[in-house]
Amino acid sequence: MSDLTVAIADGVALLTLNRPERRNAYTTEMGTELNQAYLRCDDDDDVRAIVLTGAGDAFCVGADFSTEAPFNAALSDVGFTAAPTDPAAFELRTPVIAAVNGHAIGIGLTIALQADIRIMAADAKYAVAQVRRGVIADCMAHWTLPHLVGAAVAADILLTGRTFDGAEAATMGIATRARPAGEVLDDAMAVARDIAVNVAPMSAALSKRLLWDTLMKGYTPRQVADLETELHRRVMGRADAREGVDAFLQRREPRWRQSVSGEWEPVPRASKRDDR
Repeated sequence: MSDLTVAIADGVALLTLNRPERRNAYTTEMGTELNQAYLRCDDDDDVRAIVLTGAGDAFCVGADFSTEAPFNAALSDVGFTAAPTDPAAFELRTPVIAAVNGHAIGIGLTIALQADIRIMAADAKYAVAQVRRGVIADCMAHWTLPHLVGAAVAADILLTGRTFDGAEAATMGIATRARPAGEVLDDAMAVARDIAVNVAPMSAALSKRLLWDTLMKGYTPRQVADLETELHRRVMGRADAREGVDAFLQRREPRWRQSVSGEWEPVPRASKRDDR
């Protein structure tokens, strides 16, 4: 039985962490399967959005200590990495929505932090608890958290390892929104299906890459303005730009034609210039 299941329908890929008997505790095999699924989905034009969730009543309760010794790697273990998600969700072109349907602890939460949108169960428990296990947070959490919530809140979460619920996660900005656990997946799928139908795939891909590149590379406002102008020139006058306006005026669903996998050109780096 796979540690991750993949179901694709109506433009949405549903990736499910699939160890419900262990509350989806993370294993190396689960991480490998997630990486492979991310790559396959990101290169599939039939996938317009990705939803990541957990089987059963939890999202992922952290590393599985019963089958692995994740924190006991020898100092000489050159194969060890604290960033097993490769690519991270924010490195894809396809929008990723984390449907955090229950408890997410440790790596369970740090993986969700890499998604573009997080819909989280209001009454579940969350923590980046690694400092309470004698190690430190992983999956680039020292970058994702301060960019999501600011340094002060990130310090509170990373340095204490404390537990909080979905309502507080929404207040802090970790959750895009909090919902009753039974509504989380339905809400996430509704967002994903809306993207799949109504958002031009190339527009979503370019916008996502520019958004995350701006955070990762520290672009100034004027550098972003230059890149927005350059990327507009890629899409203006193209088939999907015409189709988006026509569909809006005719009050119908759009029929997108541009292929991200076939026509993709990487978003350029910003030129060096002073902001003004």
